[in-house]
Amino acid sequence: MAVAPAPRHRNGWGDELELVLREALRTIKFGSVTLIIQDGKVIQVDKNEKVRLRKPEFIDGGGI
Repeated sequence: MAVAPAPRHRNGWGDELELVLREALRTIKFGSVTLIIQDGKVIQVDKNEKVRLRKPEFIDGGGI
């Protein structure tokens, strides 16, 4: 029995990929979103978010 392929949009992306990308881009403030591609297909989405401190208190390392 053959498995049906995931639905694709006119841009060639699957529904799941579009939802994951939209959510990652919507929620990130500083950082990066990386697509991991294998054999021409996206297999993973990594979201690396930076947290910026407003007022660094221990900039001289005194608190470490």
